[in-house]
Amino acid sequence: MPAVLAFTGPGRRLLLALKYGNTKPVVAALAGAMARRARRFDVDVVTWAPTSTARRRDRGYDQAEVLARAVAWRLGVPCRRLLTRVGDDARPQTGRTREERLDGPRFAAWGSRPVRARTVLVVDDVVTTGATLRAAEAALKAAGAGAVLAVAAAATP
Repeated sequence: MPAVLAFTGPGRRLLLALKYGNTKPVVAALAGAMARRARRFDVDVVTWAPTSTARRRDRGYDQAEVLARAVAWRLGVPCRRLLTRVGDDARPQTGRTREERLDGPRFAAWGSRPVRARTVLVVDDVVTTGATLRAAEAALKAAGAGAVLAVAAAATP
């Protein structure tokens, strides 16, 4: 799974500024790099691994959605909300242990219509264990997506 930065040092500071400091000017650079990684694939639609409702409410935005919309624009494909967090795992991943993160959040397809895209690109901000993206992929495939690919702004080493 391609990530454009390591979630350490300057990369970590950059992502934390986006997540917690509403530093949206970094989105252009990150999305450009993420789109360059995704260009080698024939992507039909871009979506994102949504943050928890509480985090979105606290921040006023979902950083993964902001990145996904910018990546989709650069790729020239639509960006659609295809996932929602469900169940008691709608809580944030931040602050959870590695073992708790491995269980990951649970997702379901957003809305009642099936996903009719051959290839969906899922955008996430930070990947630690990969559980979030695996859960997103499972939900999208269960909803009818063909291939599910992923790109992230950063990943833990």
